[in-house]
Amino acid sequence: MRVVAKLRPLFLFMFVSIIPHGLAKIIEFDEHWQQRQKEAQKIATKAYNPEPHNVTNAFNHHVHKHIKNTKNSRRSLSGRHPHKGPCLATNPIDQCWRCDKDWAKNRKKLADCAIGFGHDATGGKHGKFYEVTDPSDNDMVHPKRGTLRHAVIQPEPLWITFKHGMVIRLNQELIMTSNKTIDGRGGHIHIAGGAGIMLQYVHNVIIHNLHIHDIKQGSGGLISDSTDHFGIRGVSDGDGISIFGSTHVWIDHVSMSNCYDGLIDAIEASTAITISNSHFTDHNDVMLFGAHDSSTIDELMQITLAFNHFGKRLIQRMPRCRFGFIHVVNNDYTHWEMYAIGGSKHPTIISEGNRFIAPPNVFAKEREYSPESDWKNWLWTSDGDLMINGAYFRESGDKSKKASYTKGKDVIRAKPGSHVARLTRFSGALKCLEGKPC
Repeated sequence: MRVVAKLRPLFLFMFVSIIPHGLAKIIEFDEHWQQRQKEAQKIATKAYNPEPHNVTNAFNHHVHKHIKNTKNSRRSLSGRHPHKGPCLATNPIDQCWRCDKDWAKNRKKLADCAIGFGHDATGGKHGKFYEVTDPSDNDMVHPKRGTLRHAVIQPEPLWITFKHGMVIRLNQELIMTSNKTIDGRGGHIHIAGGAGIMLQYVHNVIIHNLHIHDIKQGSGGLISDSTDHFGIRGVSDGDGISIFGSTHVWIDHVSMSNCYDGLIDAIEASTAITISNSHFTDHNDVMLFGAHDSSTIDELMQITLAFNHFGKRLIQRMPRCRFGFIHVVNNDYTHWEMYAIGGSKHPTIISEGNRFIAPPNVFAKEREYSPESDWKNWLWTSDGDLMINGAYFRESGDKSKKASYTKGKDVIRAKPGSHVARLTRFSGALKCLEGKPC
């Protein structure tokens, strides 16, 4: 019998909302939002990859190439980033940019470094730089020039940086427009104590090197979502980052904890997403991919989770999935109280080369919330995962379909879970100093 992972809580929830799913938090779904929704759906359909195994194989190829060209080393679990000496980039994304001492002069090089389903995200690469100089967030309709809110609603592509370290308390959710990079390198940038970031019906966004924590619900009201439109919003969910009907998104090197709802949620046909090199702690519902059992539009959802560290005092949903195709590869799951990965509504989950360290609680080794007659046909695979302390993963699905993703003659497998400590060593927001490797 093959030993696999501790991960299959199959939750079947019923959600009820006064506002239709696709209109969530938009009180007046006017012509502006109708057009944004229409454009977003077209982009999502175009971004959908009918052969997702090509993306998973390409990802694994990058990892193998990186491992082959670098020396093996281990991460000390006594602390994160415990390294002194020459720059050590421990995975292919970081290898692409981190060891360049002139990274501050070559910031946009980052836009060429994404892999996985979000590999086409270039953010504001083709636009100008915008420097945030003011951490205030006092005017939701006519935001002050120099604030983050003013930057993210501009119509043109922008690469957004920060003059110095700052703590930004958002009075309401930060509604972004397309073709933006938020680049927190060079200072400790905290989005904390207020509302979170909303990507709704947008495309081509990079969020990099931020601390996002202690997020609250926004009360709603009049909020600008572009330079030429504002509208009434309802109470926000309180997610750290909410991805709603959005495409080509890359979230990298963020540190997240303690948000009112989820840390990162992706719903309503959000697709072409990579979440990488991030560190998550102190939270209950960590990630939700697909919010409603009735939202079959999430069949388009394709997400890569890679090189992340799921750390202390987490409880569940790392992620919890409905529909879609989720590639969970080379992540480190060192703590959870209920379960790590769960799902319903036949998501495809390819788990490769992760490390799962189960908690002492015997009931958290593997949990079932749906009859086997439901989940036995869902394609859930585990390949090269490292199971510790009794963790296990019950595979399911059509074996012939599994072969197309994990056993094809051209497939390069992910590195095994034993490499994860190294690959995730520098997860979370980095301390980047100008003139030195990051």
